[in-house]
Amino acid sequence: MARAIVFHRHGGPEVLRIEDIDTPVPGLSEVRIRVKALGLNRAEALIREGTYIEKPTFPARLGLEASGIIDAVGAGVEGLSLSDAVSVIPPLSMTTYPTHGEFAVLPAGHIVKHPANLGWEEAAAVWMPFLTAYGALVDLAQLRPGEPVVITAASSSVGIAAIQIARRIGAIPLALTRTSAKRQALLDAGAEHVIATMEEPLPERLRQIAGSNNIRVILDAVGGPMVGALSDAMSKGGILIEYGGLDPLPTPFPLAAALSKSLTLRGYLVHELIRNSARLELAKAFIVEGLTSGAFTPQIARTFVFDDIVEAYRYLESNTQFGKVVVTL
Repeated sequence: MARAIVFHRHGGPEVLRIEDIDTPVPGLSEVRIRVKALGLNRAEALIREGTYIEKPTFPARLGLEASGIIDAVGAGVEGLSLSDAVSVIPPLSMTTYPTHGEFAVLPAGHIVKHPANLGWEEAAAVWMPFLTAYGALVDLAQLRPGEPVVITAASSSVGIAAIQIARRIGAIPLALTRTSAKRQALLDAGAEHVIATMEEPLPERLRQIAGSNNIRVILDAVGGPMVGALSDAMSKGGILIEYGGLDPLPTPFPLAAALSKSLTLRGYLVHELIRNSARLELAKAFIVEGLTSGAFTPQIARTFVFDDIVEAYRYLESNTQFGKVVVTL
Protein backbone atom coordinates (compact mmCIF):
# COMPACT_ATOMS: atom_id res chain seq x y z
CA MET A 1 0.00 0.00 0.00
CA ALA A 2 1.01 3.63 -0.51
CA ARG A 3 -0.23 6.94 0.84
CA ALA A 4 -1.87 9.31 -1.64
CA ILE A 5 -3.95 12.48 -1.72
CA VAL A 6 -7.61 11.69 -2.45
CA PHE A 7 -10.78 13.79 -2.51
CA HIS A 8 -14.37 12.51 -2.50
CA ARG A 9 -16.23 15.75 -3.27
CA HIS A 10 -15.60 19.21 -4.64
CA GLY A 11 -14.67 21.96 -2.24
CA GLY A 12 -11.83 23.85 -0.61
CA PRO A 13 -8.48 22.44 0.53
CA GLU A 14 -10.20 20.80 3.49
CA VAL A 15 -11.71 18.08 1.23
CA LEU A 16 -8.25 16.62 0.58
CA ARG A 17 -7.46 13.43 2.46
CA ILE A 18 -4.38 11.27 2.83
CA GLU A 19 -5.47 7.67 2.24
CA ASP A 20 -3.86 4.29 1.66
CA ILE A 21 -4.20 3.01 -1.91
CA ASP A 22 -2.76 0.06 -3.82
CA THR A 23 0.77 0.89 -4.93
CA PRO A 24 0.46 1.69 -8.65
CA VAL A 25 2.23 -0.56 -11.16
CA PRO A 26 3.72 0.79 -14.40
CA GLY A 27 2.36 -0.57 -17.65
CA LEU A 28 3.68 -0.49 -21.19
CA SER A 29 5.92 2.58 -21.78
CA GLU A 30 5.40 3.78 -18.21
CA VAL A 31 7.67 4.24 -15.21
CA ARG A 32 7.02 4.55 -11.50
CA ILE A 33 8.81 7.07 -9.34
CA ARG A 34 9.15 7.16 -5.57
CA VAL A 35 8.17 10.78 -5.03
CA LYS A 36 10.48 13.11 -3.15
CA ALA A 37 8.74 16.44 -3.76
CA LEU A 38 5.56 17.86 -5.33
CA GLY A 39 4.95 21.21 -7.01
CA LEU A 40 1.48 22.73 -6.47
CA ASN A 41 -0.49 24.52 -9.18
CA ARG A 42 -3.71 26.47 -9.62
CA ALA A 43 -4.97 23.71 -11.91
CA GLU A 44 -5.11 21.30 -8.99
CA ALA A 45 -7.11 23.76 -6.93
CA LEU A 46 -9.51 24.17 -9.86
CA ILE A 47 -10.06 20.44 -10.39
CA ARG A 48 -10.68 20.05 -6.66
CA GLU A 49 -13.26 22.87 -6.84
CA GLY A 50 -14.90 21.41 -9.95
CA THR A 51 -14.03 24.30 -12.29
CA TYR A 52 -11.11 22.80 -14.25
CA ILE A 53 -11.14 21.72 -17.90
CA GLU A 54 -10.95 18.10 -16.68
CA LYS A 55 -13.75 16.64 -14.56
CA PRO A 56 -12.84 14.06 -11.91
CA THR A 57 -14.66 10.85 -11.05
CA PHE A 58 -14.86 10.30 -7.29
CA PRO A 59 -12.93 9.20 -5.40
CA ALA A 60 -10.45 11.31 -7.30
CA ARG A 61 -6.75 12.04 -7.26
CA LEU A 62 -4.76 14.97 -8.55
CA GLY A 63 -1.30 16.40 -9.14
CA LEU A 64 0.76 17.62 -12.10
CA GLU A 65 4.36 17.99 -10.91
CA ALA A 66 6.80 15.86 -8.96
CA SER A 67 10.41 14.84 -8.61
CA GLY A 68 11.78 11.55 -7.36
CA ILE A 69 13.65 8.34 -8.07
CA ILE A 70 12.60 5.72 -10.62
CA ASP A 71 11.87 2.50 -8.78
CA ALA A 72 10.01 0.48 -11.44
CA VAL A 73 10.12 0.47 -15.24
CA GLY A 74 7.44 -0.90 -17.54
CA ALA A 75 7.98 -2.79 -20.78
CA GLY A 76 9.13 -0.81 -23.80
CA VAL A 77 10.88 1.96 -21.87
CA GLU A 78 14.28 3.05 -23.17
CA GLY A 79 16.74 5.59 -21.83
CA LEU A 80 15.47 5.45 -18.24
CA SER A 81 16.72 3.14 -15.50
CA LEU A 82 16.09 2.22 -11.91
CA SER A 83 17.46 4.79 -9.44
CA ASP A 84 17.51 7.64 -11.99
CA ALA A 85 16.77 11.01 -10.39
CA VAL A 86 13.95 12.52 -12.44
CA SER A 87 11.26 15.17 -12.60
CA VAL A 88 7.85 15.15 -14.26
CA ILE A 89 6.48 17.00 -17.27
CA PRO A 90 2.80 17.63 -16.46
CA PRO A 91 0.56 14.82 -17.73
CA LEU A 92 -2.30 15.63 -20.09
CA SER A 93 -4.71 14.13 -17.54
CA MET A 94 -4.00 14.48 -13.84
CA THR A 95 -6.80 12.07 -12.99
CA THR A 96 -5.20 9.36 -15.15
CA TYR A 97 -1.65 10.14 -14.04
CA PRO A 98 -1.85 11.86 -10.64
CA THR A 99 1.41 12.77 -8.91
CA HIS A 100 0.21 13.58 -5.37
CA GLY A 101 1.29 10.48 -3.50
CA GLU A 102 4.24 8.47 -2.31
CA PHE A 103 4.43 6.84 -5.75
CA ALA A 104 3.48 8.14 -9.19
CA VAL A 105 3.21 6.24 -12.47
CA LEU A 106 3.68 8.28 -15.64
CA PRO A 107 4.36 7.82 -19.34
CA ALA A 108 8.09 7.56 -19.96
CA GLY A 109 7.89 10.51 -22.33
CA HIS A 110 6.92 12.73 -19.38
CA ILE A 111 10.00 11.85 -17.37
CA VAL A 112 13.13 14.03 -17.49
CA LYS A 113 16.53 13.34 -15.96
CA HIS A 114 16.97 16.84 -14.60
CA PRO A 115 20.34 18.56 -14.11
CA ALA A 116 22.25 17.34 -11.09
CA ASN A 117 22.53 20.87 -9.68
CA LEU A 118 18.81 20.82 -8.81
CA GLY A 119 17.55 19.58 -5.46
CA TRP A 120 14.28 17.67 -5.18
CA GLU A 121 12.29 20.81 -4.31
CA GLU A 122 13.65 22.81 -7.25
CA ALA A 123 13.19 19.88 -9.65
CA ALA A 124 9.51 19.62 -8.65
CA ALA A 125 9.07 23.33 -9.45
CA VAL A 126 10.38 23.37 -13.02
CA TRP A 127 8.16 21.97 -15.70
CA MET A 128 4.73 23.53 -15.37
CA PRO A 129 5.98 27.13 -15.03
CA PHE A 130 8.88 26.97 -17.46
CA LEU A 131 7.01 25.01 -20.13
CA THR A 132 4.03 27.37 -19.88
CA ALA A 133 6.23 30.45 -20.18
CA TYR A 134 8.36 28.96 -22.96
CA GLY A 135 5.34 27.76 -24.91
CA ALA A 136 3.70 31.16 -24.80
CA LEU A 137 6.69 33.46 -25.25
CA VAL A 138 9.11 31.45 -27.40
CA ASP A 139 7.08 28.83 -29.25
CA LEU A 140 3.95 30.90 -29.85
CA ALA A 141 4.84 34.62 -29.72
CA GLN A 142 8.45 34.20 -30.92
CA LEU A 143 9.61 36.87 -28.50
CA ARG A 144 12.58 38.81 -29.86
CA PRO A 145 15.67 40.34 -28.24
CA GLY A 146 15.25 43.94 -27.25
CA GLU A 147 11.45 44.08 -27.26
CA PRO A 148 9.32 44.63 -24.16
CA VAL A 149 7.04 41.88 -22.89
CA VAL A 150 4.30 42.48 -20.31
CA ILE A 151 3.91 39.72 -17.72
CA THR A 152 0.90 39.83 -15.39
CA ALA A 153 0.67 37.93 -12.10
CA ALA A 154 4.43 38.25 -12.25
CA SER A 155 5.08 36.86 -8.76
CA SER A 156 3.54 33.49 -9.67
CA SER A 157 5.81 30.61 -10.61
CA VAL A 158 4.90 31.06 -14.29
CA GLY A 159 5.45 34.81 -14.03
CA ILE A 160 8.92 34.38 -12.55
CA ALA A 161 9.79 31.74 -15.16
CA ALA A 162 8.61 34.14 -17.88
CA ILE A 163 10.86 36.90 -16.50
CA GLN A 164 13.85 34.55 -16.57
CA ILE A 165 13.07 33.32 -20.09
CA ALA A 166 12.63 36.88 -21.37
CA ARG A 167 16.01 37.79 -19.87
CA ARG A 168 17.60 34.73 -21.46
CA ILE A 169 16.31 35.81 -24.88
CA GLY A 170 17.38 39.42 -24.34
CA ALA A 171 13.84 40.81 -24.17
CA ILE A 172 12.72 43.39 -21.59
CA PRO A 173 10.32 41.97 -18.95
CA LEU A 174 7.72 44.41 -17.60
CA ALA A 175 6.22 42.82 -14.48
CA LEU A 176 2.67 43.55 -13.31
CA THR A 177 1.62 42.88 -9.74
CA ARG A 178 -1.32 44.10 -7.65
CA THR A 179 0.58 46.11 -5.03
CA SER A 180 4.11 47.36 -4.51
CA ALA A 181 4.75 44.78 -1.74
CA LYS A 182 6.57 42.47 -4.16
CA ARG A 183 8.23 45.19 -6.25
CA GLN A 184 11.78 44.68 -5.00
CA ALA A 185 11.50 40.89 -5.15
CA LEU A 186 10.41 41.13 -8.79
CA LEU A 187 13.27 43.48 -9.63
CA ASP A 188 15.64 41.06 -7.92
CA ALA A 189 14.10 38.25 -10.00
CA GLY A 190 15.03 40.06 -13.21
CA ALA A 191 12.11 42.35 -14.05
CA GLU A 192 13.24 45.53 -15.80
CA HIS A 193 10.20 47.48 -14.57
CA VAL A 194 7.42 46.69 -12.09
CA ILE A 195 3.92 48.20 -12.19
CA ALA A 196 1.58 47.89 -9.20
CA THR A 197 -1.80 47.80 -10.93
CA MET A 198 -3.84 48.77 -7.84
CA GLU A 199 -1.62 51.76 -7.12
CA GLU A 200 -0.58 53.11 -10.51
CA PRO A 201 -2.47 54.06 -13.70
CA LEU A 202 -1.69 51.09 -15.95
CA PRO A 203 -2.06 52.65 -19.43
CA GLU A 204 0.00 55.70 -18.50
CA ARG A 205 2.77 53.67 -16.91
CA LEU A 206 2.99 51.33 -19.91
CA ARG A 207 3.27 54.33 -22.23
CA GLN A 208 5.97 55.89 -20.03
CA ILE A 209 8.01 52.70 -20.02
CA ALA A 210 7.53 51.33 -23.54
CA GLY A 211 6.24 54.28 -25.53
CA SER A 212 2.88 54.53 -27.27
CA ASN A 213 1.61 51.32 -28.83
CA ASN A 214 5.01 49.65 -28.66
CA ILE A 215 4.16 46.40 -26.86
CA ARG A 216 3.81 43.39 -29.15
CA VAL A 217 3.64 40.55 -26.59
CA ILE A 218 1.61 40.24 -23.38
CA LEU A 219 1.41 37.14 -21.19
CA ASP A 220 -1.70 37.41 -19.02
CA ALA A 221 -2.94 35.16 -16.24
CA VAL A 222 -5.56 37.59 -14.92
CA GLY A 223 -8.15 38.47 -17.55
CA GLY A 224 -11.04 40.67 -16.45
CA PRO A 225 -11.41 44.37 -17.25
CA MET A 226 -7.62 44.91 -17.29
CA VAL A 227 -7.52 43.27 -20.72
CA GLY A 228 -8.92 46.49 -22.18
CA ALA A 229 -6.06 48.59 -20.81
CA LEU A 230 -3.52 46.03 -21.94
CA SER A 231 -4.93 45.93 -25.46
CA ASP A 232 -4.87 49.72 -25.70
CA ALA A 233 -1.12 49.67 -25.03
CA MET A 234 -0.30 47.10 -27.72
CA SER A 235 1.32 47.62 -31.10
CA LYS A 236 -0.23 46.70 -34.43
CA GLY A 237 -0.13 42.97 -34.96
CA GLY A 238 0.42 42.32 -31.26
CA ILE A 239 -0.47 39.10 -29.47
CA LEU A 240 -2.11 38.90 -26.04
CA ILE A 241 -1.82 35.39 -24.62
CA GLU A 242 -4.33 34.43 -21.93
CA TYR A 243 -3.33 31.42 -19.85
CA GLY A 244 -5.46 32.00 -16.75
CA GLY A 245 -8.44 33.82 -15.30
CA LEU A 246 -7.54 35.03 -11.81
CA ASP A 247 -9.95 37.96 -11.99
CA PRO A 248 -13.50 36.68 -11.30
CA LEU A 249 -15.02 39.63 -13.20
CA PRO A 250 -16.04 39.18 -16.85
CA THR A 251 -13.39 39.75 -19.49
CA PRO A 252 -14.81 42.11 -22.14
CA PHE A 253 -13.52 41.66 -25.68
CA PRO A 254 -11.53 44.80 -26.67
CA LEU A 255 -13.17 45.10 -30.07
CA ALA A 256 -11.94 48.57 -31.03
CA ALA A 257 -8.30 47.82 -30.22
CA ALA A 258 -8.47 44.36 -31.82
CA LEU A 259 -9.88 45.79 -35.05
CA SER A 260 -7.75 48.91 -35.33
CA LYS A 261 -4.50 47.09 -34.49
CA SER A 262 -5.18 43.62 -35.95
CA LEU A 263 -4.49 42.10 -32.56
CA THR A 264 -4.43 38.41 -31.75
CA LEU A 265 -6.05 37.48 -28.41
CA ARG A 266 -5.11 33.89 -27.83
CA GLY A 267 -6.04 31.37 -25.18
CA TYR A 268 -3.13 29.10 -24.26
CA LEU A 269 -2.74 25.82 -22.40
CA VAL A 270 0.60 24.12 -21.92
CA HIS A 271 -1.03 20.91 -23.19
CA GLU A 272 -0.70 22.07 -26.80
CA LEU A 273 3.09 22.14 -26.42
CA ILE A 274 3.25 18.87 -24.50
CA ARG A 275 1.17 17.08 -27.17
CA ASN A 276 3.67 17.98 -29.91
CA SER A 277 6.76 15.82 -29.38
CA ALA A 278 9.06 17.81 -31.66
CA ARG A 279 8.18 21.15 -30.06
CA LEU A 280 8.39 19.61 -26.60
CA GLU A 281 11.92 18.37 -27.26
CA LEU A 282 12.98 21.88 -28.27
CA ALA A 283 11.42 23.26 -25.09
CA LYS A 284 13.12 20.66 -22.90
CA ALA A 285 16.51 21.38 -24.44
CA PHE A 286 16.08 25.14 -23.96
CA ILE A 287 14.97 24.75 -20.34
CA VAL A 288 17.57 22.15 -19.36
CA GLU A 289 20.31 24.33 -20.83
CA GLY A 290 19.07 27.29 -18.81
CA LEU A 291 18.86 25.22 -15.64
CA THR A 292 22.35 23.79 -16.17
CA SER A 293 23.91 27.19 -16.82
CA GLY A 294 22.15 28.81 -13.87
CA ALA A 295 20.17 31.22 -16.05
CA PHE A 296 16.96 29.58 -14.83
CA THR A 297 16.36 29.09 -11.13
CA PRO A 298 13.00 27.81 -9.85
CA GLN A 299 11.75 30.16 -7.15
CA ILE A 300 10.44 28.33 -4.07
CA ALA A 301 7.96 30.37 -2.05
CA ARG A 302 7.54 27.91 0.82
CA THR A 303 7.93 24.20 1.48
CA PHE A 304 5.43 22.01 3.36
CA VAL A 305 5.56 18.38 4.42
CA PHE A 306 3.15 15.87 2.88
CA ASP A 307 0.99 15.61 5.99
CA ASP A 308 0.31 19.35 5.73
CA ILE A 309 -1.12 19.20 2.20
CA VAL A 310 -4.29 21.08 3.23
CA GLU A 311 -2.26 23.97 4.67
CA ALA A 312 -0.04 23.97 1.58
CA TYR A 313 -3.06 24.53 -0.69
CA ARG A 314 -4.47 27.16 1.64
CA TYR A 315 -1.19 29.02 1.31
CA LEU A 316 -1.20 28.61 -2.48
CA GLU A 317 -4.70 30.04 -2.68
CA SER A 318 -3.93 32.98 -0.39
CA ASN A 319 -2.13 34.71 -3.28
CA THR A 320 0.61 35.85 -0.91
CA GLN A 321 3.37 33.57 -2.19
CA PHE A 322 6.29 34.54 -4.41
CA GLY A 323 7.05 31.58 -6.64
CA LYS A 324 6.18 27.91 -6.30
CA VAL A 325 4.66 26.13 -3.32
CA VAL A 326 6.36 22.76 -2.81
CA VAL A 327 5.49 19.71 -0.68
CA THR A 328 8.13 17.22 0.38
CA LEU A 329 7.82 13.53 1.24
